[in-house]
Amino acid sequence: MKAMSQRETTFSPPVSLAKLSEIEGALGEAIRGKPEVVRLSLTCLLARGHLLIEDVPGVGKTTLAQALARSVDSSFHRIQFTSDMLPSDVVGVTIYNAHTEAFEFKRGPVFTHFLLADEINRATPKTQSALLEAMNELQVTIDGRSHSLEQPFMVVATQNPVEHHGTYPLPESQLDRFLMRIRIGYPEAGAEREIVRRGGASSAESMRSVLSGDDLVTLQDAVARVTVDDALVDYMLAVVERTRTHESLAMGVSPRGAQALYRATQALAAVEGRDYATPDDVKRLALPVFAHRVVVNSRVALAPRSTEAAERVLTEILTLVDVPL
Repeated sequence: MKAMSQRETTFSPPVSLAKLSEIEGALGEAIRGKPEVVRLSLTCLLARGHLLIEDVPGVGKTTLAQALARSVDSSFHRIQFTSDMLPSDVVGVTIYNAHTEAFEFKRGPVFTHFLLADEINRATPKTQSALLEAMNELQVTIDGRSHSLEQPFMVVATQNPVEHHGTYPLPESQLDRFLMRIRIGYPEAGAEREIVRRGGASSAESMRSVLSGDDLVTLQDAVARVTVDDALVDYMLAVVERTRTHESLAMGVSPRGAQALYRATQALAAVEGRDYATPDDVKRLALPVFAHRVVVNSRVALAPRSTEAAERVLTEILTLVDVPL
């Protein structure tokens, strides 16, 4: 196998890479001092994935989600999830029109290109499940009829940690549909000084669109042509298999999770201007792609969905699997 670190080829998509750099720069203005968070968000976008942003209130979760959506000239809807919301508030409802004497389907906010599901874990599981079909199959079914969603389609959800009052933990089936879960964290002193001086103004509100929806779909199609060597695929699957047999994990990564890591490595390579993926891409993405998909057992942590515990186990697994040269 040719040493991947010595290859010189570059990613040459139909849409200029300069636009990706422009989006990344604009996102960096919205979320100060968090370049890795910005890059992972852009990677998720190019991989046709959905993004879950989990952190304490006030660190910029909603700002990042809005900035990501505004960077593309497409439709955008925001839903503020609450405990009294119904599934019909998300997908829509069929009502009877007395003038036409017929039933009409009124589309809900899910019929958009970018959907911001703000504080998704404040809604009941019944309402959370309204997004499952849309996120996985790009359609919703109402009264026996399926309605297709247009591409691009991305759900960017925010949630407070499940230990907070008034929240409902997302079920495994819902979490598995998010390509990545990321945390923003508190800013460094210099970045926080800029945020304070900026006052209440949000950079996301003043962002202009950099890509059209068609440009984004073209880029997403091009990302699928990034080369992933067979040895690298074997490396990914070895990591996945370890999550299924590790004594500290009660549930390992699903085949959907393995597919997610594959797409994410292709997208990260594209963002960085390469037409090939490397083992470092896999290591860098394993935690944000896998940590929300595994369940730790009671010997490791009291909370089975503990992000910190899951990341510790995954970090250990990465040290146990041989890396291809």
